[in-house]
Amino acid sequence: MKVLDCSIIKEKAYIEELDNGLKVIIVPKKDTNKKYVIWGTNFGSIDNRFINPDTKEEVFVPDGVAHFLEHKMFEQPDGSNSLDTMMALGLDANAYTTNDHTAYLFECSDDESFYKGLDELMDYVQSPYYTDQNVEKEKGIIGQEIMMYDDDPGFQLYLNTLKCLYSKCPIRIDIAGTIESISKINPDVLYKCYNTFYNPSNMVLVASGNFEPDEILKEIKNRLKPSKNKGKIERIFDKEPEEVNQKHMEKTMSISMPVFMIGIKDKSVEVSEKVKRHMAIDIILGILIGKSSKLYKELYEKQIVFGELDSEYEFSREYAHILISGQSNNPQLVEKMFKEEVEKLKKAGLNSEDFDRVKRKVYGDFVTEFNDVASISRMFLADTIKQINSFDYAEKYNLVTKEYAMQVLNEVFNEDKMVLSIIKGN
Repeated sequence: MKVLDCSIIKEKAYIEELDNGLKVIIVPKKDTNKKYVIWGTNFGSIDNRFINPDTKEEVFVPDGVAHFLEHKMFEQPDGSNSLDTMMALGLDANAYTTNDHTAYLFECSDDESFYKGLDELMDYVQSPYYTDQNVEKEKGIIGQEIMMYDDDPGFQLYLNTLKCLYSKCPIRIDIAGTIESISKINPDVLYKCYNTFYNPSNMVLVASGNFEPDEILKEIKNRLKPSKNKGKIERIFDKEPEEVNQKHMEKTMSISMPVFMIGIKDKSVEVSEKVKRHMAIDIILGILIGKSSKLYKELYEKQIVFGELDSEYEFSREYAHILISGQSNNPQLVEKMFKEEVEKLKKAGLNSEDFDRVKRKVYGDFVTEFNDVASISRMFLADTIKQINSFDYAEKYNLVTKEYAMQVLNEVFNEDKMVLSIIKGN
C-alpha cells in the first residue's frame, strides 16, 4: 500500500489501487472507537451524456438518473431493503447523490456490527435489482421529493443561482431531475448507467477509524465480486460560456423574510491549482464578509442583514463558483455594498494582519475536520473524485501568499461574473 504521511497535521492515509481499478483509502484513527465506511462512484447529476464503454455509442439519459439509481440500490429480490437491514444492526447508514458523485455509507462503534454492515454494504452496492414494477413505484416516491424541494425556499434560492450562473452546464438542473424527466427512466436506463459508472475502476472506497490498514484492506478485497477494469469513462458536456447566463432572478414564496444568494462564476483550473485557489478564495471571503469583517459589521449593525452570511466555494470537473447567502429586507443593497467592498479591497490591497488572521482560521477549520471519522471519509471521497489529495490543504498552506490571494481576487471577483438570486415573501 502507498502511504501518504502528512507530518504537518500528524495524519496518514493508506492507498491501494486494486487490479479491478477500485481505489481504497484507509485513514486510521487510533483514538476513537468509531468506524466509518463510504463507498462512492464518480457518477453524479451532471453525468447525463457519455459514451457506452461496451458499444462505443453516445448515450443521453434523463435528468435525475444518478439520484434515482441511488434510491433503487437498497431494494433486494427477496423484498428486503438493505438500508432497513443495516439500521436493524444498529448502524447509522445512509446514501446521497451530489452533482459529481453518489455515495453509500455507514458508521458504527461495534466490531461485530461493523463487519456485518460491511457485508451488507458491499453486497447491495454490487447487486443491482431493477424491475418495471419497482421502478414505477419509485417514480411516485421521488416525485413527492421533487415537489417537496419545489416548496423549499433555500433549495430554490440555490437552484436559481445556478440557473443564473450557467446556461449549458447540467449543474443548473435539480439533482433529482423533474417529474417529467424521471417518467422516462426504466430498468434498461438504470442498468446501462449502473454497468457504466458502478464499475470499480470508477469508484472509491474510504474507511476511517480504529483500523489496521492491512486487515481492513483484506476484508474489503474478500467482499469484492469479480469484475473487469473498464478504464476511464468518456463523458460529454456542452462547452459552458465564460459569461453568466443572467444577472438576476426573483421568486415569490411563503416566507417571512427575503433570502438572497450572490453567485460568482469562476473557471475550472488545472488540478495542481485547485487546492491553492480554494484556500485563497476562502481567505478572501473571510476578509470581505466574515463575522469580523468591516462590511459584515456595517450590514448587521444597520440591520441590512439578519444573522451571519454563509459563503462557500463549490468546484468540480465542469464548474466552479462562489456562493454567498443570507437574510435581508434589501438584497440589492447588500449586493451593491459587497461589490463596492470588493473594489475597495482591490485598490487598497490585502491587509497583512487580516490576511494572516483569516488564513490561520481557514487552516484551523481544515485541521478540525480530522477530529471526526465521518468528515475525514467524506472529505477524502469528494476530493479524490475531484482528483486532488486532501492532505494538499495542509501541504500547500504556505504557498497561499498575500500576493497570490490578490491575484485570485482580481481574477475571480469581477462584477460581470456576479449574479443575484432572491426569494421574497408573498
